[in-house]
Formats: sequence, structure tokens, C-alpha cells
Amino acid sequence: MFKNRIFGYIITTLILAGCTGTHEHGPENDWIGEYDALTTNAPINMYGTLSDRHGASISDDNHNMAVLLPLSGDNAPVGKTIRTSVETAILQSGAKNLNVSFYDTSDNLKDTIKTILAGNPEIIIGPVFSNNARIVREEKPENLPVLSFTSDATSVGDGVMTMALMPTNSIESIIREMNADKIKKFIIMAPDTDSGHLMAGTAIRAAEISEIEPVGIFFYNEKDTDSIKNTAQTASLNNVRTAAHTRARQVLSDILINEQLTAIEKSNLNIQLDKLAKTETVGPVPYQAILFLGGGEDTKTLASFLRYYNVGASDARFYGTTMWDGSDIASDITMSGAKYATLSDITPEFRTLYEKMSGTQPNRLATFGYDAANMAIGMMYSDKSNVAYLLDPSGYIGTDGLFRLKPTGDNERALRIVKLNGTGTPIESKTATKSFSTPLYNIEQRHIKPADAMELQTPGINPNNYIMIPERLQKKYRSNIIGANIVAPIKFQRSQIIAFLPEDDSAPIKSENYKPVTLESVNRSYIDEYEIEE
Repeated sequence: MFKNRIFGYIITTLILAGCTGTHEHGPENDWIGEYDALTTNAPINMYGTLSDRHGASISDDNHNMAVLLPLSGDNAPVGKTIRTSVETAILQSGAKNLNVSFYDTSDNLKDTIKTILAGNPEIIIGPVFSNNARIVREEKPENLPVLSFTSDATSVGDGVMTMALMPTNSIESIIREMNADKIKKFIIMAPDTDSGHLMAGTAIRAAEISEIEPVGIFFYNEKDTDSIKNTAQTASLNNVRTAAHTRARQVLSDILINEQLTAIEKSNLNIQLDKLAKTETVGPVPYQAILFLGGGEDTKTLASFLRYYNVGASDARFYGTTMWDGSDIASDITMSGAKYATLSDITPEFRTLYEKMSGTQPNRLATFGYDAANMAIGMMYSDKSNVAYLLDPSGYIGTDGLFRLKPTGDNERALRIVKLNGTGTPIESKTATKSFSTPLYNIEQRHIKPADAMELQTPGINPNNYIMIPERLQKKYRSNIIGANIVAPIKFQRSQIIAFLPEDDSAPIKSENYKPVTLESVNRSYIDEYEIEE
């Protein structure tokens, strides 16, 4: 078993082999019942000394914290990022008599958990993966709190909470912004993965709440240029609009060849033919916006093909989620005007502190780890119960802004909306909410059913609507409507069974968003399958 300790502020040493510990967990926590009795007030600032924090004071009691992370193998860089943040928080806090032990999830996890429990910890930070979080939930006492980093809502609960951003928060935020922009119809373009289908299902539910109509759902294979191209071609109605364009030109040509026309009529028809010769399609797309649920690089490729198939900024507005974080999409001038939901900027104080500790710039995983450690320390030194401290509905102001944990194990994070301008620094379009005085979200991830692909709903295109022919010839040169496709409206259902993460944490994390800058190479994907490679 891999085990390590922080020295410095550690006063006592735990003997793990056969150790039973002396510190009691305290009374059983009623994660649901006690939470219901709490009231919402002003959010609590997590910065400053322990005495500055709500209900926290320094005492002479010994306190034990366990940290469970991938510290070896392919995912060691992820564990190293969180570990650095935890160590930073501990050293900065000035907490006395605090024992912090690090454990490796790459070892036999059930045996590791038994060893952890023998040390009688008051709280566990970690693990990262959903399958590990489930094992911890099954093996630990229900009253022992755990601050994990999974975004899979089905793997938390019973005292296992998560610091990770929940996908539903980001999607609901951007759908709300679309509603504010008066979007009425939109399509969804998402990766053809379990998480992609789940996010699409979330978007459908959020659209129902905001009374916006999704008229098409398209899935593509990530990083697969051919798949992305074909998806863009289908979503753009390129074949239909091209066929309508061909028919419009045919009608004009037939009239010029077969009919007796005045000079003015001939001139008008020739002008229209010349204009059509400069385009490849006619007719609009039957939507006002596109919601991209994939990462920034795939989104840029999709957008490029959409423009190639004549769906530009004047045809549909682009929207995205926090999946765009970590990519260079903000520097792409062709994406100017696109909006997406994201966390607040990392505080300058933490950036400076983390860089001094690690020599690298922090990413979101680093901030989640830092806030988790601060939450854990605050809870252990507080005179409040674990539930009252960790689940305070007033929330906390952390390095990523306002957030709060929920008794179900998931969380809510206040997000802002930013608008791309091609400079690399998006413009803030809507600031993040500063308090939980009013509810921020309506959707719980555990109640979302993954969505299937949905053919584009369209009334079709009448080519004659895009040309002008002499009134006396209109009946003779009628055209059929091309591409009409009206499908049944989406029925919303709920499902409790969501597989959001791979069951085997031996698969390396591949994430742009959670990529340590200079530690070791970590490939693309979000924490958990928002997104971890399946």
C-alpha cells in the first residue's frame, strides 16, 4: 500500500497496522433530516484563518484526515495535482495537531479503506473516479463524510459528497441564457458517448423548463473528422438546401428557354440566375441556435464544417458549456459571438500560492482539491455538526466562486456566462450569482434520462419561395416542398440508472480541462465522464 504523510503541522503519528484510533466520529449524521432544518444566509468565505471561518476555532484536540487519490500509474499526475492543493491548504491554515495521511487508489481499494478506517479519520478527501467512490460509499460508516471529485451523481450519497462541477449546472445555465437571448428553436450536437447522451438529456429537460424547443439531436464520434463532417452536413440540411437551390435554378432556366418573355422579365430572371450561381443552397435552417456539448476542439471542427455547409453566424447562434474550458476556442476569431457557461476566474491569491508551491499554474482540479481541504479543515475545527458545516445551504465562496454541497452528495456551483471575441479573453456576459437566497437550479442529474438522436424537425423548403417568376407562370412552374420532416415531440421521462464513468479506473484520464501544466502528460477529458475516456 502506498502511504505518505505531510510533516510540519503534524504533531502525532498514526500507527496504521492494527491501529484503532482514539478519536470518535461523534454522533450519527442525519444527512437529509438535519439538512432540512438548516437555514440559508449569506455565503461563507473560505479564505483567511480558521477563526475567521463560520463556526471554526483552533483547539488542542488531535484531528485525522485521510486523502485517497491515484498516486501511481497513468493517473498519478491527477493525484499529484490534488495532493499539491491539499498540502497547500493545510500549510496555509495553521491547523494544530492535524494528521494527514495520503493513500493510493491504485492499491487494493477495499484493503486500503480498511486501513484508513483503522486510523479513525474524521473525513476522507477523494477519490477521483466514480467506481472508487462507490466502493468507499459501500465500505465506510454512513456518518463518515467524504469529499470526492466525481461528477457522477449515482456514485455519491450516504455521506459521500463531490467537489466536482456537475454537468447539469453548466447546461441549465447556458439554456437559461439562450432563453434570455429569445432563442425559440435549437439543435443539440454532442459526443456519441454515455456522458454525451446524458448531457443531451439534461439539455432537453432544461429546454422544457425554459420553454425552448429542441428540434434535432445529433451525435458524433469524438476527434473523428469524417464523423464530425457528416454530422455537420446532416444538421445543416445541406442536401435539402442544395436540392432546393438546384430546383430554383432549374425553374428559372426552364422559363428562360421555354417561355415568351418581355425584356424586363428576361433581365430579372437572368439576374436571379447570376445570384444563385454564387451560392450553393437556398432556404434557412429551422433553428436559431446550436448547443455544442463537446470539447472545444471538436466544437471548432463542427463549426468549421457548418460554415462550409452554409450555416454561419447569421443563421444560428453558437452556445457551449464548461467543456470548452481548457481549449483554445477563445482565441478562434471564427467563434466570435459564441457564448458558454463557465466557473468564475480562479482567484489571483490562489494562483500565486499554487505557483509558489508547484511551479505551475493551477487548473480546475487544483482548485477543487484546495477547496476540499479547506472544507475538511473547517469541519474538523468547527463547533458545528458535520452536516451543519459541510451542507450549510448558505454555501461557501471558494477559489472558483460560490458553491454548496447537497445531502444527496452532489453540489451546486454558481456559473457565469462569457462571450467569445477571438482575443483569447472572453467577455463576461453575465456574472455568477453571489448567493443562494433564491434557487439556482431545477435539475438533478440522477433524474435525467440519456437522450437518443432525433431527426431534424423541419417543414421543408419550397424552392419557389426563393425566386421571383412572372405571376402568369407561377401555376405552371410549381415546385414540390423538399425535405419536410415533422417528428413526434420529445417525451420527457426519468431514469435512475446512469453510467457516467468507466468502472475501471486503470484507464488514464484524458482531459484538457484537468491537465497539469508541467507535471506529467495527461490526455483529454473532463473529470469523470464529463468527461473520462470510456
